[in-house]
Amino acid sequence: MNSRLILSLFVVTSLALAACAPKAMVDSAEMAVLTPPSPDPRVGLGAGLFDAEEAIWNMELLSSTRPPEAFIGVTNSDLAFQGNYAFQGNYNGVMVWDISNPRAPELVTEYVCPASQSDVSVYGDLMFVSGEGLGGRLDCGTDGVQERVSEDRLRGIRIFNIADVRNPEYVSNVQTCRGSHTHSVLVDPDDAENVYVYVSGSAPVRPEEELPGCSGASPDEDPNSALFRIEVIKVPLDSPEDAAIVSSPRIFDGLVAPPQHGQSPADIEELEAARASGAYIIKFNGNEVVVPGQFLGPLMQAYKAQAGIEGDMTAADSSDFRANIQQVAEAAFGISAEAPESDGAGAGPTQCHDITLYPEIGLAGGACEGYGLLLDIEDPVNPKRMDAVADSNFSYWHSATFDNVGSKVLFTDEWGGGGQPKCRESDPYEWGANAIFTIEEEGMVFQSYYKLPAPQTSLENCVAHNGSLIPVPDRDIMVQAWYQGGISIFDWTDPKNPFEIAFHDRGPVNAESMGNGGSWSVYWYNGAIVSSEISRGLDIFALTPSPAMSQNEIDAANTVQWDYLNAQGQPSYTFPPSFSLARAYLDQLERSGGLSRARIAAVRQALGAAESASGSARSSALSALGAELHQEADGAADSRKVHMLASAIDGLVG
Repeated sequence: MNSRLILSLFVVTSLALAACAPKAMVDSAEMAVLTPPSPDPRVGLGAGLFDAEEAIWNMELLSSTRPPEAFIGVTNSDLAFQGNYAFQGNYNGVMVWDISNPRAPELVTEYVCPASQSDVSVYGDLMFVSGEGLGGRLDCGTDGVQERVSEDRLRGIRIFNIADVRNPEYVSNVQTCRGSHTHSVLVDPDDAENVYVYVSGSAPVRPEEELPGCSGASPDEDPNSALFRIEVIKVPLDSPEDAAIVSSPRIFDGLVAPPQHGQSPADIEELEAARASGAYIIKFNGNEVVVPGQFLGPLMQAYKAQAGIEGDMTAADSSDFRANIQQVAEAAFGISAEAPESDGAGAGPTQCHDITLYPEIGLAGGACEGYGLLLDIEDPVNPKRMDAVADSNFSYWHSATFDNVGSKVLFTDEWGGGGQPKCRESDPYEWGANAIFTIEEEGMVFQSYYKLPAPQTSLENCVAHNGSLIPVPDRDIMVQAWYQGGISIFDWTDPKNPFEIAFHDRGPVNAESMGNGGSWSVYWYNGAIVSSEISRGLDIFALTPSPAMSQNEIDAANTVQWDYLNAQGQPSYTFPPSFSLARAYLDQLERSGGLSRARIAAVRQALGAAESASGSARSSALSALGAELHQEADGAADSRKVHMLASAIDGLVG
């Protein structure tokens, strides 16, 4: 979630409006057997913090666990996983859950150490936590930091030893000029002695008096500017206390201000209503916006400090505050009232939000403000930009996900910064959505958009956010968080026709005004689908079989087991030999008509008989069946899949 972007609205483009409603049904055999519930049960759910109404389709909610007292009312952020543990970030620190029983997760560690956003990653005995807010303390104290310049402030990466996960040991930290909004841990397959942490910080540059060398000047004025660059931290695994910044790659060189879109009809209508009711309104990037309630208090405090006011403000003070709120906001948040130039004269991005690392293919996807970047990370210290794409339908490139083979990449747009309703019925389908690209000749080619296909209310912050692949054989399935829009699972195997196959949603946190809640992020990890609910705690789901996904496909997915998983580190996966894998391919052939029904039935019978056999009898039966399928594959409607089925059967031969 980006605090500056919560204020954002955007310049106008001439878009044909498309409601945030289900897209036309795609013409595919996959979808021919899938009937989404109608009317959509997500529409009209009753509100509540812990008792909201819920809707669920093709999933089962195994558990929903409230956070411990020290974390209640404080924003839960991202997740990481290792062994049987889920590490959940929170603006107040980190919680560690034992999820070996997903129906009853056990809290094993609650480590209070405030600093937004507290995004967390793990590797071996180490845990890394992001800190960006001004109130984070080196000593993890809860008193915050009040001074503009302080030697007690932490903005950067904290490093913990988690050899004893129940008792994390604070090892060290690495301070950066803009803090760490998020980070990515790169495990280089050619370097067993170190890991690398890519740091993305979106906050203003800290004063040089606080951290020597920090400069917020433009690179023209100061070639060492902390803007227009990321940081790379090298962490020696045998001495993490020696972690240090080893490079500051300027991966944005040559990029100019991207095209942007403006306010949606719903935004314009709400702005006029707010103006009529006396709300505080400022201008940001050329557009008027209503100041969100959570920012009004800090702005008043900033105004009082500037004006030398002690105690409560008088009526005259309030009037003067309203008259000068624009200047106060610009000083407090570093924003501009003017629209960025989009004719090539303005500057491009100065930071990334997320950088998704996929070391097995040597690529990374950088979601960097107004651009999506494709990066070469073969040299972990010196990532290089291969391609950059912009889109007038996107306002804030937030995160990226590759398909397993690295032929496609999906970017998300966090329009509104995660604090605004962007899934209303009149919001354009292409805004606040995912954009899917194929990777061709080291560049990216746009294919389509995907957006949560259920309109949400104006009380629900809803926009594309974090998720991961579900390793279903020969399909690209992703589970994704949409804040108070809930969780959506969709198939993007065909990059031009993504479609939803499962969901979970709750009603708004509050029935009267927008509250803080919804799914921050959700990931598949070793068979469980784990969601970090911003206010409600930790949710764990399982897939249920449906016409869109068979039990065999689910079982085959669950044969993939990882030792760990980080939000911005994408692992490659393969499927160990299993009867579930062969049957998953059979189910897919039946769904697509890639093999005759009679032949599918015969192969199922033969597989069942082979599974019941043992020793050489089983091996002989499987060898014969695999050979038959290879021979007949070329004449099948889906030759490629039949060969995959035959190879899966070959893999079962002992």
